[in-house]
Amino acid sequence: MQNFLDPAILFFVFGLLAGTVRSNLEIPPAIARFLSLYLLMALGLKGGFALAKSGLDAEVAVSLACAVVLALVVPAMGYLVLKRCLSRFDAAAVSATYGSVSAVTFITAVQYLETHQLAYGGHMAAAMALMESPAIVMAVVLANMARQKEGTAHGTHKVGLRKVLHESFTDGAQLLLLGAMVIGLITGEAGQKSMQPFSGDLFKGMLAFFLLDMGLLAARNIGALKGRSPWLVGYALVGPLVHAGLALALAAAVGLSAGNGALLMVLAASASYIAVPAVVRQAIPEANPSLYFGMSLGLTFPFNILLGIPLFVSIAERVL
Repeated sequence: MQNFLDPAILFFVFGLLAGTVRSNLEIPPAIARFLSLYLLMALGLKGGFALAKSGLDAEVAVSLACAVVLALVVPAMGYLVLKRCLSRFDAAAVSATYGSVSAVTFITAVQYLETHQLAYGGHMAAAMALMESPAIVMAVVLANMARQKEGTAHGTHKVGLRKVLHESFTDGAQLLLLGAMVIGLITGEAGQKSMQPFSGDLFKGMLAFFLLDMGLLAARNIGALKGRSPWLVGYALVGPLVHAGLALALAAAVGLSAGNGALLMVLAASASYIAVPAVVRQAIPEANPSLYFGMSLGLTFPFNILLGIPLFVSIAERVL
């Protein structure tokens, strides 16, 4: 219940309600883009400052390794399940969406941990960056295999891995996150003091503003799932719980702290609604965008923001 009393979460709920009643309230796309870049830059700086204090240790390497493992296992597992009720192209697109990560869900989880004074490592922002690309690459490979197997004439749509890798690793948002982290690591405590008004004082308000916009978008995308199979709705809600369970087991096996384990669970349970749909729409035009976008933004994102984050943190505190 305490999570619902957080102003940022309440603004998300308000956005959901406004979108549901079809209000004309909207955040201009340029401002929404700015807010997204601000949050990533501030998060990167926070992570860099934290790393400057703690240094690089064994848990950093182990956490990043766990992130890579999950980035490979989650989309592979999702594809095997989804191809039973979807075309191979739709299965590849949806599995990529759920195999990647949501930066806003992660940022909201970080804010939740800070509010509840639960320590976490700044390197988890790097773990988020590592988990974004493998699912995209895997989806393109699966789609190309499906085209060859079905003998479809989509030669003009076949996308080479080199192009996908370039787009994935040079994505502006991801580069901003990593660049800000490096700057925070280099400047350390002095940099943290000078950037405090930017990366500290403004952060919560900017997050609340962005979550208002995400609430509006989520409400307007729920309709895309109307008439869809109940199995897909079930996957959008149960899948994240299964993925979080895998992350919890992995975190317990390698001895991660409760804060880092909780963030790993949040990353595994989240689904991309910006980076992956943008790439997949071009790389797998045979897939239905309303399907993977509606599932991730219309159902999974609200579930994680409202219920998933406090649930995962609570479980991590008890188990790890």
